[in-house]
Amino acid sequence: MQKPKVFANPINKKINNSQEVFYERNNHLEYHSKNEILRKIDEIFKSSNHVYKSRVSIDTKNNNITCDIVGKTSNSLLTLDGNKIDIDEIIDIKKI
Repeated sequence: MQKPKVFANPINKKINNSQEVFYERNNHLEYHSKNEILRKIDEIFKSSNHVYKSRVSIDTKNNNITCDIVGKTSNSLLTLDGNKIDIDEIIDIKKI
C-alpha cells in the first residue's frame, strides 16, 4: 500500500500571534485584558469563601479601592456601601 502524498506549503515569514501585555514595574501596576479581569471577578464570586461579600483590593485607572463587593451587573461591580465600580475602569482586582 502506498502512502498518500501531502503537499505542505512552506512558511517563509515570521509568525507573531502572541498577545501583548503591558507591565509598569515602577508603580507596580499590571494591565490585564478585560477577559482576564472578568475571569478574576468570576473566580472571586465562585469561591467557596464568598458567601455574601468579599473584601477586595481594586486598582482602577485613577486610584486604589479597598471595599466589600456583593454583586455584579453586566458592566459594574456592586459594593456593600452602595457604590458601583465600572468594570472597564478596573486594571487589577485581588481578594484580600
